[in-house]
Amino acid sequence: MAIKQLMISKKIEQRKSSLTELLIQGEGLKTRSAELEKALEEAKTDEEIAAVEEEVNKLEGEQTDFDEKKGKLEGEISELEGELEKLNANEPKNDPAPVKPIGSERSKKIKGDERTMVRGKFFAGMTREVVQNLIEREDVKEFLTRTREIMKEKRSVTGGELGIPTVFLDILRDTLNTYSKLISKVNFKPVAGKARQNIAGTIPEGIWTEAYGKLNELNILFNQVEVDGYKVGGFIAVPNALLEDSDLDLASEIMYSIGQAIGLALDKAILYGTGTKMPVGIVKRLAETTKPAYWGDNEKTWTDLHTSNLLLIDPAANTDVLFYKDLIIKLGKAKANYSNGGKFWCMSSNTKATLAAKALTINAAGAIVTGQSNTMPIVGGDIVELDFIPDNVIIGGYGSLYLLVERAGATMAQSTDVKFIEDQTVFKGTARYDGRPVIGEGFVALNISQDTGATAPSATAVTFVADTANA
Repeated sequence: MAIKQLMISKKIEQRKSSLTELLIQGEGLKTRSAELEKALEEAKTDEEIAAVEEEVNKLEGEQTDFDEKKGKLEGEISELEGELEKLNANEPKNDPAPVKPIGSERSKKIKGDERTMVRGKFFAGMTREVVQNLIEREDVKEFLTRTREIMKEKRSVTGGELGIPTVFLDILRDTLNTYSKLISKVNFKPVAGKARQNIAGTIPEGIWTEAYGKLNELNILFNQVEVDGYKVGGFIAVPNALLEDSDLDLASEIMYSIGQAIGLALDKAILYGTGTKMPVGIVKRLAETTKPAYWGDNEKTWTDLHTSNLLLIDPAANTDVLFYKDLIIKLGKAKANYSNGGKFWCMSSNTKATLAAKALTINAAGAIVTGQSNTMPIVGGDIVELDFIPDNVIIGGYGSLYLLVERAGATMAQSTDVKFIEDQTVFKGTARYDGRPVIGEGFVALNISQDTGATAPSATAVTFVADTANA
């Protein structure tokens, strides 16, 4: 490699190292923000509120400085990588030596291109340099070392908590966003205790009168929805041989499995949750025919939505155009009041394929095209594929009208006692959430099946894995 390319590579390495250090500082800003939010909730006097406000102003200044530095470093890295790519394009092409997979001891000796992307489950999409910096952090090393030490000790470990480093908790959240497809679509709020969502009543109409007449009193009522927190999680058994592999394999398998399990359960609860030891799902709220027990005293008047928002496509819509006309009308039953306007529509992959087939057209060039990709035609809103939803059922509406609160982030613990003779370590993962549709009128569930005997919709509940441990 020419000296100029080596020099550019060194600059890229230096700036990436600086960016990694800066991102670690950013995690500290997030922690302080959460602490200040909690302090504000606990503040009672004007002096306490003023003290918190002063700290918030300081934090905002530091956050602005952080964003500027981050943007500058990212811009410099992008510019340098582009310059290096142009220089490399003019170099003669040679077949590179095969690189050993990440996770083996031999791979640690390879000094390849730091920009090579890792192909693991949990670390997919990260560069080697970022992953290596992550694993070499002191708090991460301590976490992994404690895990191995417990494995080597021939004694029972009862409920020994592993404190997960903050950097791992943040990455676990990213994985959760990947496998929980709905957490980014709804109104997600991390809270320290019970959460209360205040709702202003319907805007009253002003009253006309004479120019010199008395004003009439207007009436506006505030309501409140309260949510708590329920535990979701489980445990997995990890072979000890896996724990004896590289740090990358250990962290990847633990985080990947827990993130996917919690994320799947969370998505299902947002749509179909029963409200018993879990959030209230959208379909659960729409299917209610009587006021439920969870409805609070301070909430607005309960309304029966099972006929207005649980819908069936018109069987007489026997052409694709008529089908989509009726589809648009039925999905339009979701009311945007109180929302920020963002919509989402959940369905199985088979249902999405059915909609795409009905939206097929032939363009001027004679090619077959569809008016649907990952967005609902005409109506708008992202399409989210979730295959636990029955075929031909579409569930969705205005996501900001579903309140999802996180009482506690993911925590882990491990024991060598349960699977001792099987030479396995058991890891458990838990998180605490609650949620419910704040305004049920903002959602609909639609059955697009035109078969004889179809109901609206075909199913108002799905099966959750039984809580056999507490039966």
